[in-house]
Amino acid sequence: MTSPWQRRRQPDDVPTPVAVAVSDYCRRAKAPAPAPEVREALALVAEAEDFRVRALTDAEPETSPLGPFAVVDILQGTPPALAAQRQACGYYDVVRELAHVRELKTPPPAPAVDPSIPTFATPPAAPKAATKAGKKADSEASVLERIAPKKRQAVDEETTAPPEAEEPSQFLRRDLPRPRGRFTRVEAPRTPFVELTRAAGKETLEAALAGSEHRFALLRNLSHRFNGSRGDLSLVDLETVLRDHGLLDALKEKERLQLVDAYTTQRGATGRVAWALGVSPPELQRLVSAAGLVEEVEALRERFRREALATPHLTHRLDLLGREKYLADLGIQRKFADALRKELERLLRDELSSASDLHGLADAVGRKYGAPSELVFRAIERLGLAEGLRKQLRASVPTSTP
Repeated sequence: MTSPWQRRRQPDDVPTPVAVAVSDYCRRAKAPAPAPEVREALALVAEAEDFRVRALTDAEPETSPLGPFAVVDILQGTPPALAAQRQACGYYDVVRELAHVRELKTPPPAPAVDPSIPTFATPPAAPKAATKAGKKADSEASVLERIAPKKRQAVDEETTAPPEAEEPSQFLRRDLPRPRGRFTRVEAPRTPFVELTRAAGKETLEAALAGSEHRFALLRNLSHRFNGSRGDLSLVDLETVLRDHGLLDALKEKERLQLVDAYTTQRGATGRVAWALGVSPPELQRLVSAAGLVEEVEALRERFRREALATPHLTHRLDLLGREKYLADLGIQRKFADALRKELERLLRDELSSASDLHGLADAVGRKYGAPSELVFRAIERLGLAEGLRKQLRASVPTSTP
C-alpha cells in the first residue's frame, strides 16, 4: 500500500503552472512557502492528480494558514480546518522530514567490482593466543556498543540525495550551498500599477473584463499580476483606472444584468445570490448600490414575499415551511408560520372526528387537499400542534362502559 507521504515523482518533474498556482494559493492562505518546498510537496502527488490541485488552488482558501503540504493533505481527504491546525502546530515540518526518511530507508546498491583494480591478499592468520585475546576484546566491545545510548542524526534536506541517485559510500557528498543567481527559483514579480494606467493597459483590462462577472472577480484576477498604488491592488485603484479608460460604465451594465438575473433565479434570497456570484454579503450590497439597483432589488424581494404568503396550494406552503433559511432571508418566517398554523388548525378541526390518531388525521387532511401526509405530519410537529391534537383525539374516543 502506498503511503500518502511517499514521493511519486521528482520535484523537477512538477509542471511550473501547477507549482505557481500552489505557491499563490499558500500566499493567499497566509502561509507563503519557497518554490523548492512547493515542488517538494507536489512531488508527493501523482501527475494524474494535477487537475485536482488546480481545482483546489483556483478557489479561495476556506481557512488559514495552509502551506503546500497542507494542500497535499487536503487532496488526500483531510478537512481544511484540520489541515490549518496541523499547519499552525508544525505537523507538516515533521511530514517533510518523514518523506525524506522514507526515501533513505532503502540502502543504495553495492558498487560493482572493477576488474582493473588489483585485489590484495588477506593477511596471515594470527597466533592462537592472540586470536583468543582478540575475541574476548571484541565481545566486550560489542556489549558496550549494545548498551551505549544511540544518538540520532538529523536528515539534511538540502544535501541528502534519493537512494537511487546516491554515489558509492566511499565518495562522500559535500555540503553544497543553496542555489543562487540564475539557478534560484522565485515567484514571478507583479507588474507595477502604472502599467494599467497607460494605453496598453486598456487591452489588458478589456481581456480581464471578458472573463469576470463583476468588479470583485476582476480584482481577484488582476491582484495576482499587478500591484496597487500603495501596496496590494485595491478596489479603489481598479475603479479609478476603469473610469480613466472608459470601461466602468460597461462593467456596471454587466453587473446590473448579473444581479437582476441572480435575484430572479434565487427568488429574492440574498444569501444564495451572494453564493452564486461568489461574493460576501457586504460585497453584494456594494455591487447592488454601485449598479443603482437598491429599489429594484427590494421590489423583487417584496414580490417574492407576497408570493410566499399568498400561495394557495397547501403542498407548496408545507414545502416552504421546511425552507427556514429562505423565509428568514426574506424576513417573513414568523408571519408565514403564524398564517400556516391558523389555516392548518382549521383544516385539521374539520377532519378530527374521522381520525383515531395523529397519523390518521394527517392522512385524512392529505387525501382531501392533495398534499403528502408526511409533509402534513411534519408541519403539525413543527408548528407545535401535536400535543393539543393528541389531547383532542383522546377526548373524542368514546369510553366503554362495563
